[in-house]
Amino acid sequence: MRLAVLKETKPGESRVAATPETVKKLIALGLDVTVQQGAGHASGMPDAEYEAAGATLAADAAAALEGAGIVFAVRAPEAPLPRGALLIGTLQADAGAAQAFADAGVDACAMELLPRITRAQSMDVLSSQANLAGYRAVVESAGAFDRGFPMLMTAAGTVPAANVFVMGAGVAGLQAIATARRLGGRVSATDVRPAAKEEIKSLGASFVGYEDEESKAAQTTGGYAKQLSAEFYAKQAEVVAAHIAKQDVVICTALVQGRRAPTLVTEAMVASMKPGSVIVDIAADAGGNCAMTRPGELHVTDNGVKILGYTNWPGRIPAAASALYSRNLLTFLSTFWDKEAKAPKLNPEDEIVEGVALTRGGAVVHKMFAPAA
Repeated sequence: MRLAVLKETKPGESRVAATPETVKKLIALGLDVTVQQGAGHASGMPDAEYEAAGATLAADAAAALEGAGIVFAVRAPEAPLPRGALLIGTLQADAGAAQAFADAGVDACAMELLPRITRAQSMDVLSSQANLAGYRAVVESAGAFDRGFPMLMTAAGTVPAANVFVMGAGVAGLQAIATARRLGGRVSATDVRPAAKEEIKSLGASFVGYEDEESKAAQTTGGYAKQLSAEFYAKQAEVVAAHIAKQDVVICTALVQGRRAPTLVTEAMVASMKPGSVIVDIAADAGGNCAMTRPGELHVTDNGVKILGYTNWPGRIPAAASALYSRNLLTFLSTFWDKEAKAPKLNPEDEIVEGVALTRGGAVVHKMFAPAA
């Protein structure tokens, strides 16, 4: 069976769905791997390394896809896929996309819908990519900040440590806390989920936030934050507003699965910050946590606050992001691999398969998008 790896075509997407390391392991499963020329260039992986790993190079997407039974991708490919092919990637799934895959006869697995259970941790693309996004966000905030993160004691005087506030303590937020602490920042953080308070404190940061009965049920069984009431967010904003005015760097990471990112930093809060302060909005892909974020841009406000609204944060550290992402896909395929048939065997009753499978046999099968009976 042939597995195709395509060069990503979405603007700004620098990652690749397989590396020379994972290509060797895919071939060991019994697959013939074809990689489109240039697929790994943006991640620092030249074609020669794929050839050395045993892959066949294809001049374009059509040649790579010819006869392919499996396709690995970071984003949903724009090229038409062979009918009956198994597509595995982060597909930004919605009802329209699912129906399009079904109409094309493609069995699509959207890895962003993977259930957050212990057995699936090594396949969790959201966690692996969010971890790197949290790290990169702090590094870029340090580059944009005009003083420095650690306290610097010199003969000419002392530069105080930067006050860093992390909003959202999921995978990205916790990594941001840890990275900011390593750089010497004075770190605080907030999150609506009750379990996050102890995680924040365990990393040496102080907790800031409003707590009530509603916040006790602010987490889904899958570990995601729930959308809460407008009243709760208003009370949370009161607590946060006074804190933000004293901060040098604010890292926004709060996302709600399947919804627009909640607005946590208002224009008034931005106006209260000191000139030269930095806001990094990892949630810019989903609209942003800051009301003044311009997705895809670096924006400097009238009062001198820098807002980094870049999208695709994992793609800003592509070599590491591709390495982790490709291992996630390899682990998923290996877990559901029939060694005798040398083909994938996706049991529809398996909790993981049920969670990611959008389409099968020309029909939409995911419970979130399947037409009502």
